[in-house]
Amino acid sequence: MTASSSTTLLNRKRLTDWVGVAPFTLFAVMFLIAPTLYLVTGAFMNAEGQPTLENIAGLFTPKILASYSISLKISLASAFGGALVGFFLAWAVVLGGVPSWIRSAIMTFSGVASNFAGVPLAFAFLATLGRTGLVTIILRDWFGFNLYATGFNLLSFFGLTLTYMYFQIPLMVLIITPALDGLKKEWREAAEMLGASTFQYWTRVALPILFPSILGTFLLLFANAFGAIATAYSLTGSTFNIVPIQLYAQIRGDVLHNPNLGYALALGMIVITGLSNLIYIWMRIRAERWQK
Repeated sequence: MTASSSTTLLNRKRLTDWVGVAPFTLFAVMFLIAPTLYLVTGAFMNAEGQPTLENIAGLFTPKILASYSISLKISLASAFGGALVGFFLAWAVVLGGVPSWIRSAIMTFSGVASNFAGVPLAFAFLATLGRTGLVTIILRDWFGFNLYATGFNLLSFFGLTLTYMYFQIPLMVLIITPALDGLKKEWREAAEMLGASTFQYWTRVALPILFPSILGTFLLLFANAFGAIATAYSLTGSTFNIVPIQLYAQIRGDVLHNPNLGYALALGMIVITGLSNLIYIWMRIRAERWQK
């Protein structure tokens, strides 16, 4: 084969590779990059299309600061709860000696539940833990326990956090399971040969290795909850003052209609979730380096 033929084949292969990537690139530009640039530009424009910083200054009003505060609290609480429960569930699946069919069932369910959100999830929780939900009625009629008499309210901070944890826990399981699988048996055997107890192995060997994966996944769960709107809006309507609902009210509402302020709210969400995802990627790279 001549050099010119090799060059032609190489160029064709490169062209084929770019053709394969083109649909994804087009999709990313149309539905991710272009809308983001539009939001960023709109955040610094007024209704007449003139440059202004009023929208950015509007982010520091008490009402919007309060919405960011409650969103951060819900995201942190659901991410912490999801990470904690999901880690121990994944540990039981990977290292707990459960039958293989249980692991397959849990991983399959986690793949489905991690994407179960919005109106269906809100309806499921209302039908289960609402004032006339199935579990609420069973506890009241069969066991004489009035759940709502204890102060529990599904349409509250705790209720929304609990709802978010439904998809946070399986997401944690899906992401942390490969990290637990990456723990080498030789590390534990070496620790035991040196006289380390199970507690010492986990605190001095396993957890330090898993820490980047755990922290990175926690940040991903935080970003996942911070940007969620469909579940919160379907469950609580516009009464719960979180940032996505405030953004929706500014862009689509009749009373608080100020699209450019909505763009500024979206810009703030992009910054927060973007930083969380960047730190997650960095942590994941560190974790993969440790487990090679």
